[in-house]
Amino acid sequence: MRRARPADLPHIALLAAEHAAYEKAAPPPADLPRRLENLLFGPAAGRLCCFVAELDDTGIIGYASCAPELSTWDGAEYLHMDCLFLRDGHRGLGVGPLLMDAVLAEARARGLDQVQWQTPPWNEDAIRFYERLGARAKEKRRYFLSADRGPAESPT
Repeated sequence: MRRARPADLPHIALLAAEHAAYEKAAPPPADLPRRLENLLFGPAAGRLCCFVAELDDTGIIGYASCAPELSTWDGAEYLHMDCLFLRDGHRGLGVGPLLMDAVLAEARARGLDQVQWQTPPWNEDAIRFYERLGARAKEKRRYFLSADRGPAESPT
């Protein structure tokens, strides 16, 4: 377990594509390594954090990424874990808890009291994993809206 390095970016992008396929989502953009390089090592560095799990003979088998966010309801910052993914065949071997430990240590290092994340409701393996760690779920749906669309129409 270690922090990602610039040379890891193509591997992380490949894992992100596997993660998207696993969650039946659209693939990440083709220039994801360049985008991640800017976020992790460029002018915006420091906000996004990425950890990788590496096996000597296999290479990078998983990753976890996180960034601080705000909760108006709590009036506090928390660390949002955007992704935690392990390549098929490497789940259930104790690597996931090590990635979670790295994310929790990052929260503590930033002076944050909580880590939050989401997983699809059909991902029962992930839900069992998180519940075994002692995590509790908050039921919500996540929405997104493109910022380049026009102003919202007012009801008539």
